This record gives sequence, structure tokens and C-alpha cells, in this order.
Amino acid sequence: MSVPARLAPLLDQFDRSCERLGNRLAGPFVDSGDGTDVAAPALTDEEYLWEPVPDCWSVRRRGAGPGPGATSLTGAGAWGRDTAPFPHPSPPPFTTLAWRLSHLGEMLALRADHTAGGHSMTRDDYRVAGDAAEALADFAASAAAWRAALLGADDAALDTVGYCTYPYGSDAEDPFLSTVWWVNQEVLHHGAEIAMLRDLHRARSGAA
Repeated sequence: MSVPARLAPLLDQFDRSCERLGNRLAGPFVDSGDGTDVAAPALTDEEYLWEPVPDCWSVRRRGAGPGPGATSLTGAGAWGRDTAPFPHPSPPPFTTLAWRLSHLGEMLALRADHTAGGHSMTRDDYRVAGDAAEALADFAASAAAWRAALLGADDAALDTVGYCTYPYGSDAEDPFLSTVWWVNQEVLHHGAEIAMLRDLHRARSGAA
């Protein structure tokens, strides 16, 4: 099945964004943007869970309970991600690299399910990773699932309101093409935040 012309540039943007983020986290190099390789050491567990300021939201062992300002841990498995019912605390809590990467993986996995799967997954079904290697694998799998869902969309689907039934956004009221655009924005801006956290961690530790 050919990719609709309107989807092709968004699919390319998604692929490039995920590749760049994956390389930035797993290494050994990431493209600087001008074709030059920049060293990118693999994410460690310590960095994954690093809390750069007090009262961060993060991912935590379920037995430890939620962090400051959170009321529960969302997700499945032995680990969960700090959360609270709407409205969230104001100002918003600072979130760790682990929280942001888990959020991205969950969003992609659930939207894939609500586009081309069983249309039933909730945040409580998504397994939250407690270590860096597992988190990277989960992000890659979630990105691949979303990409596969996109490849199943024809031109008519792009204009269909509610083609994606993801329950935690405006998907039910949006044409699918708008949802695709929004998912790319999520990957781009959270990916940039994650890259900045890596830079801050490196500067803090005095690493080369």
C-alpha cells in the first residue's frame, strides 16, 4: 500500500525524529545536524532516574508509592509513573528523563492500539520500565507500532474524524491527519527536553 502524499512528509519527520532521539540515548553517535558524528554514550540507569531538582515526578517502584505532589503511579508492572488527576499541580512538576521517555512510549503504544489495534488499551495497561535498557526497547517498540498504524491509513482515513480513538486527547474530535501532526510535535518537543537533560547531567557529572 502506497503512502498518501499528505502523510509522506509527516512519516519522514516521525522517522527522523525517532532515529535522532534513539541515537541520542543509545549511542554511540548522533548526527549533529550537519553530518558530523557526535559521541553519545548509552543512557545509564543512574541518568535515567536522575532527579535534577527537588520534588520531581519520575518513575518509581510501585511499593515505594508516588512522589511529591503525585497521587498515584500509573502503568502496569513493578514500576509506575507519577501522576495526579486533573487539574495537575500548578506550576507543573519538573519531570525526569525517565518520566518523559515513559510518557512518549505510552502515548505511541496507546495511539497505535486505538488506531490499528483493539481500541482498548489504557494507561494502566502500559508497562512502565524501571531501567534504561528496557525503556529504550519499549520506546523503539512503541514507535514501530505507531509507524505500522500509519502505514495502514489511506487517504480517506487521514480526513476521518475519530479514526484514532485514543481516550486521553482530542483524537475523537480531530481528523486523523491532525492527530499524526500532533504526535510528531510530542516526539519533537519531548525529544528535545530529553536531550537537554542529557546535556545537564553530563555537565553536572563533569563528564567529557
